[in-house]
Amino acid sequence: MEIPSVPSLNLAFRRLVASCLVAGGLLSLGAPGASAETLRFAVGPFQATPSDTKTAYEPFFAYIAQQLDADYELAVTNDWAGIAVALANGQADVAWMGPWGYVLAHNEGGAEAVATVKYDGEPTYHAIILARPDVPIESWPEDAEGLSISFADVGSTSGWLIPHFWFHERSIDPRSYFGYRDGASHAANVMAVANGQVDLATDYDRNLAAMIERGIVDRDDLRIVWRSDPLPNDPLVVREGLDPEIVSRLQEIVVGIGEEQAQEIMPPHYTGWVPADHESYAMIENAGRALGKLKQR
Repeated sequence: MEIPSVPSLNLAFRRLVASCLVAGGLLSLGAPGASAETLRFAVGPFQATPSDTKTAYEPFFAYIAQQLDADYELAVTNDWAGIAVALANGQADVAWMGPWGYVLAHNEGGAEAVATVKYDGEPTYHAIILARPDVPIESWPEDAEGLSISFADVGSTSGWLIPHFWFHERSIDPRSYFGYRDGASHAANVMAVANGQVDLATDYDRNLAAMIERGIVDRDDLRIVWRSDPLPNDPLVVREGLDPEIVSRLQEIVVGIGEEQAQEIMPPHYTGWVPADHESYAMIENAGRALGKLKQR
């Protein structure tokens, strides 16, 4: 199937943003003119369900709001790229999002990264491709030609952008090389492989480890057949035009979170933040440009 360009994707994402999940029900993100005393936070679909994501990530955002002496709203977006549109449209002030979603937000609306999260002490992670153990792949990707594969949605760094870029660099079109589909969540991709619904699927190492740790899948039901180079972890991102004093204080607050405190207010295995800026995500931006998914600003 042909993947639409980012401008055409944005039309769909703008429609999706209006139905972001907040607190106890379906509400839109705050209007661009909302009071500056209420910070509008957003987080991508990092866990299996929006409610799971909200439960896991809200203590962190509540802590930030408390430190800034501000009220807050928290939205969980339905897809990875919709959060980029929320920032570009001024519907979110601060977001914890995927690297590719951030690059889209920067390209479309001038959003800026202020910090990169650490996971088990490291500010990097890896994209992976999973296979069922009984799928005979000894040489990658030659032995995988013609197999079915599920990519994540087009806003995902590890589930779409980086695997596509890797194939692009080798003059392989995954849409014709595999039995191709995309648009799934990471959790759905893992389950699809474990349940034998597809031969291959994209994911990232942190998500796979978390699903195994929680007993959602068994380690023996999957194997990794491809792993990317290290990628920068998720950024904390601010919209263009947010008060510079708030931005500076926000970075100071999150970089000051130590490992012990992170255990109390962040999801498991997250251990704090390091300072970041747009250059920290240059490799992600370069991949997007190579695939023609970023417009010229």
